[in-house]
Amino acid sequence: ARNLYEHNPTVTLMRTTAEENARLGEVIAQKANAARGPVKIILPLRGISAIDAVGQPFYDPAATAALFEAIRRHTSVEIKEVDAHINDPQFAASIVAEFMGMLHTSVRRTDALA
Repeated sequence: ARNLYEHNPTVTLMRTTAEENARLGEVIAQKANAARGPVKIILPLRGISAIDAVGQPFYDPAATAALFEAIRRHTSVEIKEVDAHINDPQFAASIVAEFMGMLHTSVRRTDALA
């Protein structure tokens, strides 16, 4: 049986399975590999949505692990893993730090070309 979560009377969410997540991970990796500009993948190791946390209805470490493992296996871009939930301030700070580093590198390259 599928794991369904009724968000409200008109929206019901369905948890992806480990097999579905493995395929999604391949697609994410392919898209990242095809990027024409700078790209990094940052993985929140403690959950990827508000309802994918310990004690929440979509918490399924095996399904999330399948997603992340497929991304790792199929991508050629840099991956950073953060031991935090996607909604944690620590994860947000990590995203900002990575973005600022990429932006700084891009500006330096642009300045060098001018």
